[in-house]
Amino acid sequence: MCGRVSQHSPPETLIKVFGIDTVAVEAVPSYNTCPADDLLSVVQKEGKNRLVKLHWGFVPSWSKDVSRTSRPINARAESLSLKPLFRAAFKHRRCLIAADGFYEWKKSEGRKQPFYFTLPSGGPFGIAGLWEKYEGAEKTLYSCAIITTEAGKSVRHIHHRMPVILLPEAYQTWLDAQNNDFPHLEKLIRDCHVQEMRSHPVSTFVNSPKNNNPSCIAPLI
Repeated sequence: MCGRVSQHSPPETLIKVFGIDTVAVEAVPSYNTCPADDLLSVVQKEGKNRLVKLHWGFVPSWSKDVSRTSRPINARAESLSLKPLFRAAFKHRRCLIAADGFYEWKKSEGRKQPFYFTLPSGGPFGIAGLWEKYEGAEKTLYSCAIITTEAGKSVRHIHHRMPVILLPEAYQTWLDAQNNDFPHLEKLIRDCHVQEMRSHPVSTFVNSPKNNNPSCIAPLI
């Protein structure tokens, strides 16, 4: 699974990396974004890329009682077109989560050691995601889930799953709502994603959602 990410690149960097046309929210640096927080994400509307915030925890539009609705934070790449929960979003509402890194924990000798993963370049990257709009009586909620797949060699020694990190050349195809052919989309997330990541152990300081500063990503000495 993927349950923590870091999002600290400045807006001007995200604009260049993701070809953003409109920044619709304030991009505040976060080094420990957790489920139920808002994720900085890129969505496409009328052919334009917009930087927005999406609640991390997928809420389908047809939910009757959002307070009691399960909110999955991840969606398995292998079954997106088959699961009723994600099928419509996979076809029409795809997003990119703008991340600088993600965390995973390795079990060893009765404890869990957190590791921080980044691109070898250290730059921001786009995690494939799905988004949904829920319209309730009192509020409208825009939510998302991160798509995960089997971990590549550079990750699987820590965890058997990893987020689908798309190659930059796949960003626009993924965001394009007119591209709704399931086999093509499945091939995209299968063949056009990053395999090699760089990692280092970090302090258990990151374990607490209350801790959110650069110490979270500092290498453990």
